[in-house]
Amino acid sequence: MSAMLPVAPDGAARLTEVMPSALAALSGAANPLGFPAAASVVVVLVDGLGSANLRARAGHARTLSAAHGRRDVALTTFPSTTAAALASFTTGRMPGEHGLVGYRVLDAAHDRMVNQLSGWDAGMRPESWQPVPTVFEEARAAGVPVYAIGQGKYATSGFTRAVLRGAEYVAADAMEARVDAALERVSASPSLCYLYIPELDQAAHKDGWESDRWLARLEEADRAIGELRRRMPRSTGLVVTADHGVVDVPEHRHVFLSGRPELRSGVRHVGGEPRCIALYLEPGLGPAERERLLDGWREAEGSRAWVLSRAEAIDAGLYGPVVTPAAEERIGDILIAVRSGVAYYESPAVDPKAQAMIGQHGSLSDEERRVPLIRLGAFARG
Repeated sequence: MSAMLPVAPDGAARLTEVMPSALAALSGAANPLGFPAAASVVVVLVDGLGSANLRARAGHARTLSAAHGRRDVALTTFPSTTAAALASFTTGRMPGEHGLVGYRVLDAAHDRMVNQLSGWDAGMRPESWQPVPTVFEEARAAGVPVYAIGQGKYATSGFTRAVLRGAEYVAADAMEARVDAALERVSASPSLCYLYIPELDQAAHKDGWESDRWLARLEEADRAIGELRRRMPRSTGLVVTADHGVVDVPEHRHVFLSGRPELRSGVRHVGGEPRCIALYLEPGLGPAERERLLDGWREAEGSRAWVLSRAEAIDAGLYGPVVTPAAEERIGDILIAVRSGVAYYESPAVDPKAQAMIGQHGSLSDEERRVPLIRLGAFARG
């Protein structure tokens, strides 16, 4: 490898532990995060709110920052991207098991790249592409009412079918309406509610997390969560977390892979995302040529990225202790995970919409992988 991979601290909480622990708390059972018993639980996931982002803007998020100490942190998945992280969050499994191993991955059966957030079609059936049961399905089988509360545009998407199976989807577009929907359900009967807030991630991609627009969305989310905490029954547990953090990458820090034509020969597809590129090589490429390409990419980019083979990434446990055959073939032959302030793109002419995004994530940096794990309500008193 081009540089030593970051090591997770011993005993670090994991995003995969949040939903199983929330479900266990409803019966008072022991759980990985030590959540005490609660009559109902609301789990809020704020897309794109890293611990570093929250600490840097703590004065604009009084509810969240007051409860966010340095130990109130969890580690998200690799890659630190929404498709992989949300699937791990709702199944309690790492990407090597559920199979959503990145943003754009190889669909080998059709020799094409697929977007695992918005690219679902007849050739990519959610129930078979992501076969692991969700925590919502487990809860429903145990007789627990379960709800997923999010914007209406996500209600029937393929990604929703893949990761929110088992939950009753409640559509509410405004953030305040989502809070009201959660309050209505936990006040009516014991239940498990998942509340999704995508607005910060949307603002970060467009304007950067250091923008006034992102700051306004943080203040809005903090008010909404504060209102939820204030109005919910005292016996309700509330936990706030995120799928990944965000770093801003201005245009002058874009790196184009087309600038390395000698290392593109033998590359059939480019996937992943700008902070974690996945290169898929031609199937007929021999071992020596594959090794030459890997060494070449390490020499070219090793000073600012971790450059790993698929086997190295799996052996390092980046995708979890179990990697199924289906997940393995979706992982790039060569992975280029940024450890500096750059983002990779194929060329200036390919996907200008993606290149206009300022806020980025996907790699192994602390800013991208460390997310809040904030315990409120009945959980704060445990």
